[in-house]
Amino acid sequence: MTIFQKILDGEIPCHRVYEDTQVLAFLDVSPLSRGHVLVIPKEARATLGELSDRSAEAIGRVLPRLCRAICKATGATDYNVLQNNGSAAHQAVMHVHFHIIPRMGEQGLGIDWPAGGLEDDAADLAASITAATTG
Repeated sequence: MTIFQKILDGEIPCHRVYEDTQVLAFLDVSPLSRGHVLVIPKEARATLGELSDRSAEAIGRVLPRLCRAICKATGATDYNVLQNNGSAAHQAVMHVHFHIIPRMGEQGLGIDWPAGGLEDDAADLAASITAATTG
């Protein structure tokens, strides 16, 4: 059982900012900036790829509303929405969750993005991904 499940079950308190039948959002206890919020589905799945369409739709509906609310409440105009899948991708709690992290001066998420280039097989890779979405 994850810490998020314990929060959902009421075993651990949180500062709720939004809740409906499928989604819970609350302040992160270790925020990168003021207003850092975690958004979780009530469906317990480790990664986004395991999440049902119903839960994914619910989160997709709520994320923009929460981003607007966080910016209004904090005065932030810039923010990151971060979602990690698997421990190698820096996921610490194995329950799907999105971070909404306001950028407040130097506070917020710092990202080093060592961009590469497309490989020679990009067309084949795109076709394989497209085929996998329908299969």
